[in-house]
Amino acid sequence: MSIVQRNSEVNKWYLPGIIGGLFITGKHLLTNLLNRKKMPTLNYPEEKHEYSPRFKGNHVLTVKKDGSLRCTACMLCATNCPAQCITIVAAEHDDPNVEKYPINYEIDMLRCIFCGFCEEACPVDAIRMGPEWQTPGLSGSTFSYDIQRLAYRPQLKGGIQTYVDDEERHKAGI
Repeated sequence: MSIVQRNSEVNKWYLPGIIGGLFITGKHLLTNLLNRKKMPTLNYPEEKHEYSPRFKGNHVLTVKKDGSLRCTACMLCATNCPAQCITIVAAEHDDPNVEKYPINYEIDMLRCIFCGFCEEACPVDAIRMGPEWQTPGLSGSTFSYDIQRLAYRPQLKGGIQTYVDDEERHKAGI
């Protein structure tokens, strides 16, 4: 394949290209200013964009009915994470029916790519991608989310309960 180039004197100058670009930009500016009803922008933060229910936002650790974490520290979410942003430290539980639980669960949100692989890998519905998407912060240290931020932040109003019912799992022998 070959590309035919026109070698005229006008194509060698930068000025016609710059003037053409400024003309197109000015045309769009005037069109948007004169037709404000058709302008495709939102007046943020007064107007907020509504996302679909399938939107994957900030992470949420789910809780059981008694308020304890649903996570069993199986490490599948951390293993499946392509960004390697999840860190879990597990400990043995006092209850003999529970093998282990996380004493430290952290997600580095600056490394996270919001792919949802952690949510798909979790066998007990312990982690979900929630509907929240605004994460302001003044320094990078505020973007390392721990258990308190993931499961018990005030926006969650006491935590999101899991879909998996523990009583049904015990009856089924799982």
